[in-house]
Amino acid sequence: MERSFSSVYLLCSYSQGQVVSASMHHLSPCCSLCPAGRMGIELYLDLLSPPCRSVYIFAKKNNIPFTFKQMEVLKGQQHSDGFGKVNILRKVPALKDGGFTLAESPAILTYLSQKYKTPDHWYPLDMKKRARVDEYLSWHHSAIRSSVFKIFWLKVVFPLYMDQTAPEEKLQEALEDLTIPLKQLEEKFLQDKPFLVGNMISLADLVAVTELMQLIAIGYNILEDMPKLVEWRNRVEKAVGKELFQEVHKVILNFQDLNSMLIEPQLKEQMKPRLLKMVA
Repeated sequence: MERSFSSVYLLCSYSQGQVVSASMHHLSPCCSLCPAGRMGIELYLDLLSPPCRSVYIFAKKNNIPFTFKQMEVLKGQQHSDGFGKVNILRKVPALKDGGFTLAESPAILTYLSQKYKTPDHWYPLDMKKRARVDEYLSWHHSAIRSSVFKIFWLKVVFPLYMDQTAPEEKLQEALEDLTIPLKQLEEKFLQDKPFLVGNMISLADLVAVTELMQLIAIGYNILEDMPKLVEWRNRVEKAVGKELFQEVHKVILNFQDLNSMLIEPQLKEQMKPRLLKMVA
């Protein structure tokens, strides 16, 4: 089965299952958790995307009924008329709940938490604890995510589109830029707690761990010499459940399969200027 990766706007911001048609007009559920006779939400996800993985884990872990709409961004599905009706921003993850649609993973996660009244530790009712979750979610995208995104694109995506590797010095610069956010993750957010917000797993932990797995899976030992974060990562995996954790990361752990993916020449040409800008 061909696999795809996710991006947001194809530059910013996958559960094995039935193969999904490349046409948005023929998308079929890859994973349906909706009880018979009950319509659940639709989640448009690409599991090479950390934000998509956090949404998938949260929904499955909390037995939220949903239909998994597998996106193939490399094939241009985000630009189809069908998906444009779900999310005019052309981003994944995206949620459709009847006539209501929603973009952005933090908004989707908090919406699911409140709609389905998930256990309090995920998104606490206590104002100060909830503020801590919101604080991390707000910080994450401009710190951890921006650095991880650039490294992944330079290491994995750049060669797919450009038919050559990215300059090694640009990769090293991006890795160096990640050191400060990682230190802040440990010292500001984790400190001496079991999880980022306290004694139990929260949305903050899901968002953080799926992002870091993006680089760990492709061979970067980014938590080397950071034993607190290593232990925290292991606790998060245990809290999620090893089977679910491995399931959702299967595609990124097999990222080498992307090397055999055929990318439309038109998409390569469209992305070329943006990729060249990354290494300028």
